[in-house]
Amino acid sequence: MQIHYDLDNFEAVNPVVTIGTFDGVHLGHREVISELKRITALSGGDSVVFTFEPHPRIVIAPHEDSLRLLSTISEKINLIEKIGIDHLVIYPFTIDFSRLSYSEFVTDILVGMMNISSLVVGYDHRFGQGRKGDFRSLELLSKALNFNVEQLSQLLVENKVVSSTKIRFALEAGDISKANHFLGYRYSVSGRVIEGKQLGRKLGFPTANIETFDRHKLVPGDGVYAVMVETGGMMYKGMLNVGIRPTVNYNADHKSIEVHIFDFDADIYNSEITLFFVEKIRDEQKFAGIVELQKQLIKDRISALNILLNKDL
Repeated sequence: MQIHYDLDNFEAVNPVVTIGTFDGVHLGHREVISELKRITALSGGDSVVFTFEPHPRIVIAPHEDSLRLLSTISEKINLIEKIGIDHLVIYPFTIDFSRLSYSEFVTDILVGMMNISSLVVGYDHRFGQGRKGDFRSLELLSKALNFNVEQLSQLLVENKVVSSTKIRFALEAGDISKANHFLGYRYSVSGRVIEGKQLGRKLGFPTANIETFDRHKLVPGDGVYAVMVETGGMMYKGMLNVGIRPTVNYNADHKSIEVHIFDFDADIYNSEITLFFVEKIRDEQKFAGIVELQKQLIKDRISALNILLNKDL
């Protein structure tokens, strides 16, 4: 897969293109990309996924801090590459770019710079300034500019529409099974191991404290989770706490991400780590004291191991 961060030297054979933010590269996105590959195979051209960096909301509303993404740009690249695409365009999203009308975007960029042969869009795709461009607009432009356009119907999983928004809601609610089902893979969060207060070690459950790489990356809602942990090129089982640790923490404003890796005692400070969420075990709760917390952690470990031994996705 060739990656393009601009279109200055873009070259492709009869490009078949799909456009979007593709946050999470979930099953709905994969359906669009599968259709893109099918059309590409029939036409003998090249498949092209066109996305943006940074996310448009970061540019249009820079002071808004509520944006939470399912995938960082590096995760998005890895996910799309695994699907098997010829070209990935990661176009710089700027204020000037946001002011392009849908007609200018199609005429100047898709046709003028990329010379597309076909465009594949999802059922709800809208584009251009103010998101005024819709499928009807594309149909009119395609006839005038001599390219094909195809719109896919919505993808239903168990009679529910798959969307990035629904996956975010599921993760925030701790419904990991639903989120992973709609994603088609285990949701993950990556970061660096930072030094903590080593309270877990005193409890007999040493933890690695995680600082995420991207502040916009969504971390699932507070609670205790069964997770798979990747560090140093190896995969381990573990249990994770997201929250304020109410039994031992007196700073309720500080939320932490701490993972206890089973049967593991290596020093991994400053190492990169990736957490793969498998299932939520319970909500975070405050216990009467350290002894009660330790008893619960023992139960959590048993629950996590049972989940990890029996869960496929």
